[in-house]
Amino acid sequence: MEKESKQEENIEKLPTLNVGMVGHIDHGKTTLLWKLTGKWTDTHSEELKRGITIKLGYADCIIRKDKETYNVKEGQATRYITFIDAPGHEMLMATMLSGAALIDAAVLVIAANEGIKPQTKEHLLALEAKKIKNIIIVQNKIDLVTKEQALANYKGIKEFTKGTIAENAKIIPCSAQQEINIDKILEELCKIDIPKRDVESQPVFVIARSFDINKPGTKIQELNGGVLGGVLKRGKLRIGDEIEIKPGISTKKENQLVYETVKTKITSMFKGKYSVKEAEPGASIALETELDPVLTKADALSGCVASISGTLPEISTNIKIKTSLFAEVLGMSERKQVEPIKPSELLMLSINTAITVGTVKRIKDDEAELILRIPIVPFKGENVGIARMVSNHWRLIGFGEIL
Repeated sequence: MEKESKQEENIEKLPTLNVGMVGHIDHGKTTLLWKLTGKWTDTHSEELKRGITIKLGYADCIIRKDKETYNVKEGQATRYITFIDAPGHEMLMATMLSGAALIDAAVLVIAANEGIKPQTKEHLLALEAKKIKNIIIVQNKIDLVTKEQALANYKGIKEFTKGTIAENAKIIPCSAQQEINIDKILEELCKIDIPKRDVESQPVFVIARSFDINKPGTKIQELNGGVLGGVLKRGKLRIGDEIEIKPGISTKKENQLVYETVKTKITSMFKGKYSVKEAEPGASIALETELDPVLTKADALSGCVASISGTLPEISTNIKIKTSLFAEVLGMSERKQVEPIKPSELLMLSINTAITVGTVKRIKDDEAELILRIPIVPFKGENVGIARMVSNHWRLIGFGEIL
């Protein structure tokens, strides 16, 4: 117990990193995460039934150094890591982009017995679109192939990453099931430079999940307030802070959706299982609030942004972005060129954890103006993922920046 309290006491001082687990479906991301942290992230009932990640999953750990080995059980606490498990399925690209908006680094999982798949390419380009430069490649399932096949797969990965942001990424052969080289992955995570955090600006907390944590039948006087899960991108938040949440709650008035800002107070904060009094950028955080849990259940507020009351920009359904398109459409087995953006076409935009769809009002050179169906909280210079409907699927075609 003494050891536990010591960990709780020092958790706020440990260097922290948000790491995304990305890659093609069935390449072993969730199993690898379980072996790295001891936690299983697929807790959504439909996910357990179908064996795939549907929503963003979270797991955290303290990496410890015992002599020269890295593990999560004993030794000197070195680094606190939050892992975000993003879906690998092509139909869930929007959720993957939301996950990419939260991370400082990524582990790209490629199964040695299957190699590069369309979603592997799509996920790497999504990391590029979200400007994630710290990437570790895990060559998983090496226990299922011969030495010759593993070497051929390794060469394939080197060829695949040539000319990309992952060109110089470390490739670690691994078997998650057999727990081979798990310590090497933990060691590599400890070598990543912690990004410089902006703690002086007004806080910007992007909400990825929202929950009602009360069990059915809980007495009213014992109810916990609504919980918001996400990442603090800049600034600081403290227990007792009065916050506002935008776009907030939508209601229908005269056949139109109207969005109402939600205001509340933070009553407690957690980094994983550890209670903290103050949060700085760098790890996934859960904020318990005074909100009626009805407002936060079933991810009702995911995609929103929170900050100190009165500091967020007004929400907008009109957005101007500077665009940068890929040469080819991602995620498809056949090669297809990305056509220029056209007036009146429908595009899906990923901004922080928000996903919205907009109609192109006008396009000139690489600047596009769109009318959005779901409003966003616009921050100038914020990164945007751009997807287009191709063969009945939203496909990532490029990225942009809010003007």
